[in-house]
Amino acid sequence: MHLIRKLTQILLGATLIYTGTLHLTTSRMEFQAQVPPWVPFSPDFVVLASGVVEIALGLALISLQRRREVGIATALFFIAIFPGNISQFVNHIDAFGLDSDRARAIRLLFQPLLVLWALWGTGALKKD
Repeated sequence: MHLIRKLTQILLGATLIYTGTLHLTTSRMEFQAQVPPWVPFSPDFVVLASGVVEIALGLALISLQRRREVGIATALFFIAIFPGNISQFVNHIDAFGLDSDRARAIRLLFQPLLVLWALWGTGALKKD
């Protein structure tokens, strides 16, 4: 089970590095569409900053160091970006192929799974 946890942690890290890179490059405009209108910063700043955070979290996950702390930080990041997903649903914003309320609603259901993935894969849920 320990090996599976490590592999899922590395996979999540690689995924975050990939998506963080997309924030900074080819998908910047689509990510900007998800920034809620009430956020007090420009959408471009939010996308760039969250991309940098995603890359940093991804690298931290891959390093396999301070697993629990990194898992908790990653879970908190997924919680912090959830309002953007809600905003995309509520405001009917098409981005990333999510061009229907049904598709956007299904995506909302996956966010808690990402939180659990971060916590389980890093062992942050284990009791010592």
